[in-house]
Amino acid sequence: MIPVNEPILGEREKELLVRCIDEKSISSAGLFVKKFEKDFSRYVGRNYGVAVCNGTAALELALKALGLKPGDEVILPAFTIISCALAVIRLGAIPVLVDAEKDSWNMDVSQIEAKITKKTKAIMPVHIYGHPVDMDSILNISKKYRLFVIEDAAEAHGAEYKGEKCGSFGDISIFSFYANKVVTTGEGGMILTNDKTLAERAKSLRNLCFNPERRFYHKELGYNYRMSNLQAAVGLAQLEKIENFIKIKRNNAKRYYGLLKDLTQVHLPVERKWAKSIFWMYGIVLDKKLGLSAGEFSRRLYHRGIETRPFFLGMHEQPVFKKMDLFKEESYPITEDISNYGLYLPSGLAIREEQIIKVSKAVRQSLIK
Repeated sequence: MIPVNEPILGEREKELLVRCIDEKSISSAGLFVKKFEKDFSRYVGRNYGVAVCNGTAALELALKALGLKPGDEVILPAFTIISCALAVIRLGAIPVLVDAEKDSWNMDVSQIEAKITKKTKAIMPVHIYGHPVDMDSILNISKKYRLFVIEDAAEAHGAEYKGEKCGSFGDISIFSFYANKVVTTGEGGMILTNDKTLAERAKSLRNLCFNPERRFYHKELGYNYRMSNLQAAVGLAQLEKIENFIKIKRNNAKRYYGLLKDLTQVHLPVERKWAKSIFWMYGIVLDKKLGLSAGEFSRRLYHRGIETRPFFLGMHEQPVFKKMDLFKEESYPITEDISNYGLYLPSGLAIREEQIIKVSKAVRQSLIK
């Protein structure tokens, strides 16, 4: 079975982990946490980094640090992971959806202005599967309507928009370091910003809002969302290799494209002129005319020894949100199509060329039966 993802972990990760253990420095108070925050924020082009336990926690803290309140509206893509809407809802705010673009699968920025109301306080662009969103349009709209921008770059480590790193735009940005990300800490995330006040606010919130002058004295409720020194050690070792990892991702995508580009029944990922995608996951969307769902296609591939993952289910179709009476009678046709007919192929950093060839052959065979 060719796995959908497998990270590259080596001797450097072991070395730093052993150092943590030898020094008995395994909590969030370790020096590796501070160094990881500093080095990663510098890599992206931000002034401040706040490491946390996962990407979802990063989103929640980012929204809280910006001061969003119950009833505030946040515009985000219908096509994304549930963490984005969850973070908004947890604060009592209201997620407002826009549909996806057919080719990039990112939020359709041309639909944003029509969704803005007096309650709108922020826009949350998400760089889907490693391809940048059109950030100039986002930033122009945010400036026009005085809205915050929370940039979700969880899937876009090292991706670039017009030569600038994803995660360097807007008021605040977030990353995830889950096991399938380009830089991984197993679990983990980070908030980045150029605003010192926001960074300090996020640091306080992640650590139970401890009072710096009197410990165990709390004036408000915070979260226990800290990253451990062990995680940060792995992250630092990974960050040293990020440019090589990005090269691997882009080369793998180029190889897949060369092997599959003649298939008229399958839509492959695009890369806009102004974008440098990292092709975090190599997704494909089946042509509707095939009459073949992504679920059935995935089963066919599995029987041929290929593991896949379905595309995100649109936020408006999530059963939990339907129970909450959210997004009632809303329809996002592009999101629905790519959710029904899209899946991603094995895309991990450790995948070998012969495995990509095998996957591509299996795709061809599975289109027939």
